[in-house]
Amino acid sequence: MEERQAVKTHKLIVNNRKTSMVTGVLDVLSFDLNEILLETEQGMLMVKGTDLHVNRLSVEKGEVDLSGNIDSFAYSSAEHLPGRQGENFFSRLFK
Repeated sequence: MEERQAVKTHKLIVNNRKTSMVTGVLDVLSFDLNEILLETEQGMLMVKGTDLHVNRLSVEKGEVDLSGNIDSFAYSSAEHLPGRQGENFFSRLFK
């Protein structure tokens, strides 16, 4: 039971707007130099900035280390996403 609670925790640590560690990550949906989209235990997390990089990804632990010039973090609830969210994601990806 304790292991189940550990999986559902989500933490976001930012150091000087240059590096960030995120836990509770379920998936990295997309990333480029200006935007990283993560699916977390607490909903979708969009990171915006410049020269962004995913330095370390541990799917087993649900951890991601990011670096670059971080401008913003924005959450959206996965519950409020339309049923065709996958289509929207791929249509945005291939613009």
